[in-house]
Amino acid sequence: MKPTLIFDYDGTIHNTMVIYESVFRKNYEWLVKEGYTKRQQIPSSQIAGWLGINSRDMWNSFLPELSQEVKDEASRRVGRDMVQRVGEHKAVWYPGAQSMLDELHLSGYQMLILSNCKIAYREAHWQEFSMGRWFSRFYDCESYNFAPKTEIIREIQKDYPGEYIVIGDRRSDLECAAACESPFIGCRYGFGEESELDGADRIAESVQQIPKYVAELVK
Repeated sequence: MKPTLIFDYDGTIHNTMVIYESVFRKNYEWLVKEGYTKRQQIPSSQIAGWLGINSRDMWNSFLPELSQEVKDEASRRVGRDMVQRVGEHKAVWYPGAQSMLDELHLSGYQMLILSNCKIAYREAHWQEFSMGRWFSRFYDCESYNFAPKTEIIREIQKDYPGEYIVIGDRRSDLECAAACESPFIGCRYGFGEESELDGADRIAESVQQIPKYVAELVK
């Protein structure tokens, strides 16, 4: 029986910075204008580094001095604007992502998404890209009270028992693979630092390489 493929989403399939950077900067300006924080220079690399981290951890690490109420409002605003951008058809997948999924689907693999995202974000992308063509289910962390992927994977093991291959671009994806004792394909083209993928069974430089590495790991 073929293993179930568990994909991360942002930085693995979705090129999130296309919409995230402008949304983040817009809402950061709101925080500055309202006097919640002082202006600072934020490089694109720092913004990209937050992708794949759940929103609570992101705001707690970036501006820990803010009240929880303000952090929650900032998170809500960013989430709302991200969903709006998706609805405006501004979200894009990495080149070749759909062909890669077509190939794996035709090869008979069951595929899931496990993402550190919110419910509305999951629903918007599921609809925008008709993701039910490839994926049996999209797991978001908000549905599990923003639990880490290493905990949510236990629910996946109950829902879809068997063997797995985990595919993602961040350390949290590698840890998820370790938690379910599964091979891991690291996506170097994503948003994680290179050291985050240390220990991966295979390293993909592009989405097009994923089917080849899946086949190698299944052998």
